[in-house]
Amino acid sequence: MDPKTREFYQTKAREWAAAFPYEYSSFLDPFLAKLEPGALILELGCGDARDAARMESKGFIVDATDGTPAMAALAAEKLGRPARVMRFDELDTEAEYDAVWAHASIHHQPLAGLADVLGRVARALKQGGYFFANYKLGEGEARDALGRLYNFQPRGDLMALYDAQDWEVIEAHDYKDSGMDKVMRDWIAMTVRKNAS
Repeated sequence: MDPKTREFYQTKAREWAAAFPYEYSSFLDPFLAKLEPGALILELGCGDARDAARMESKGFIVDATDGTPAMAALAAEKLGRPARVMRFDELDTEAEYDAVWAHASIHHQPLAGLADVLGRVARALKQGGYFFANYKLGEGEARDALGRLYNFQPRGDLMALYDAQDWEVIEAHDYKDSGMDKVMRDWIAMTVRKNAS
């Protein structure tokens, strides 16, 4: 993880959580509806665990992870159990998870390692497993007004990275939204399924 971005989330974890009053991601329930009951879900960048708590409330098993210890501590408070501290590039497992959920997290991965991280996600999924991630689109790697690094991929470049993996694109949903910096941007929400062949 980019050191300045990690420092932001380490020192402003509670401020970040307070800045987003929604209970859980609006993309979450439609994603969970694709999964079998009791599926094992890896969450990358769990933040304060609002999405993980929703998953658990619906009977799913969640491996909640975040690259920042302060965020993992917030998640542990909400879940009543530990959350793992793990960077994206530390994911090193094969065919373990039924699904991977990465809401507003992988867009912080520097461009130099983005293809590698997507490959790690693909390896971590079981055949037929689902993966969700959303990204702020743009013209390439840059920092926002709060100093956080984003990969800001052009849509076509991001789709090319996805096409290189062994999965089927289920949905690529374009929308506009802001973030903690209050800047309205183009986003894309990607849901893919690892080929079952």
